[in-house]
Amino acid sequence: MLAHNILVVDDEEFIRANIKNILLDENYNLFLSASGNDALEVVKKENVDLALLDLNLPDMNGIEILKNLKKIDPELLVIIITGYASVESAVEALKLGAYDYIKKPFKADAIKLIIRLALETQSLKEKVKELSKIKTTSLDVILGESEPLNKVKHQIEEFSKYDSETVLITGESGSGKELVAKSLHNLSPRNNREFLEVNCASIPETLLESELFGYEKGAFTDAKTQKKGLLEKADKGTLFLDEIGEMSPSLQAKLLRVLENKKFRRLGGTADIEVNLRIIAATNKNLKQAIEEKEFREDLYYRLNVLRIEMPPLRERGDDILLLAQSFLDFFNKKFKKQITHFTPQAQAGLLNYSWPGNVRELKNIIERICILQKSQVVEVQNLPGEISHNNNTAESTMSGSNQLGKASLDEILYNFEVELLTKALESGRFNISQTARILKIPRETLRYKLSKYGLQNGDN
Repeated sequence: MLAHNILVVDDEEFIRANIKNILLDENYNLFLSASGNDALEVVKKENVDLALLDLNLPDMNGIEILKNLKKIDPELLVIIITGYASVESAVEALKLGAYDYIKKPFKADAIKLIIRLALETQSLKEKVKELSKIKTTSLDVILGESEPLNKVKHQIEEFSKYDSETVLITGESGSGKELVAKSLHNLSPRNNREFLEVNCASIPETLLESELFGYEKGAFTDAKTQKKGLLEKADKGTLFLDEIGEMSPSLQAKLLRVLENKKFRRLGGTADIEVNLRIIAATNKNLKQAIEEKEFREDLYYRLNVLRIEMPPLRERGDDILLLAQSFLDFFNKKFKKQITHFTPQAQAGLLNYSWPGNVRELKNIIERICILQKSQVVEVQNLPGEISHNNNTAESTMSGSNQLGKASLDEILYNFEVELLTKALESGRFNISQTARILKIPRETLRYKLSKYGLQNGDN
């Protein structure tokens, strides 16, 4: 894996040296700049992935540097380094596309973590772009890499080979069952034929019957001409029956006969019509319970349930949430001509902590609303809907890779970690400043500052 190129822009030599020492053991190539103009030249010449930018530079305003950096490379990740007095400027920088900011004096583990999160976000965006270029007839149109979703993808690949067998897709509303059905069709030998779909819950029983079976002229008052139904139109292709659990018992019986005999009659017709089609059904209902309550035919259930795919809810798909959120962000950016670049770590944590009762559909609708209303280039936690931003867990959690670090705040986690690290290093160095500094690979002045800051024993020189 290629090392990332990181640019450090700060006029204080001590800060540049400190960051260099902090990142010494990381797989990064570092470029150090003491001025804004020098930083701009580096970005013009080198393929820089991320810049740590101090807002207070002698030759140029930090906000102007940020704007110019983004002009040179719109994809460049920028993390602002700021003192407490310049937090308002840092917030302004976020609105202009900076990834995040970190306040001086910063902690070593804090800056490592924020860099890692920023680079992971960039990797996520690149992955979304790659997937968006793939033809929609491939499995990769189902975005996600979580274990539950990979299981579904494997089933789709296997089941698509048996294109005469029915498939029952179960899962919560909004979880992506229709996408699974389309992928089954697209990967099957029937992919050059029709994929037709009907939502059994959205059409009254009498209309649904005529929609499926078609009718002959004069079959009923308004039947002025003959009409082919979806069963006939989907011949040699695929018919997707969404929300099959809402179909009436009488219509269920007729559908069962079609599945068993591969033939039917139009309403008002006398001739059998033979069809060769695959039927895929989907439901968010518990069909076994519906059978017990006499709402669904048991024989139809077993006929539909030859092959079964259970679509996992979004809350069980881990970092797929962030991948989908970024994909929807890119999609609606193009639709609404916006330039919203990413979600802050806090916003990402909010998305991961939310239970998503409406699943992927809810996530898509939320991102669409954000893109319509958003003015700045970065989605912060307060830009998320109240049910997410006010979630009790949101303010108390952060991310570590693909998991959440816990319910303590980021500062608290890093504070405890650094105190423990310093304490162990002091013990290993027998409380000698020089020896401990060598163990930690930091300057002695930095170590003294940290020991004083945390109230730890200074030891000997």
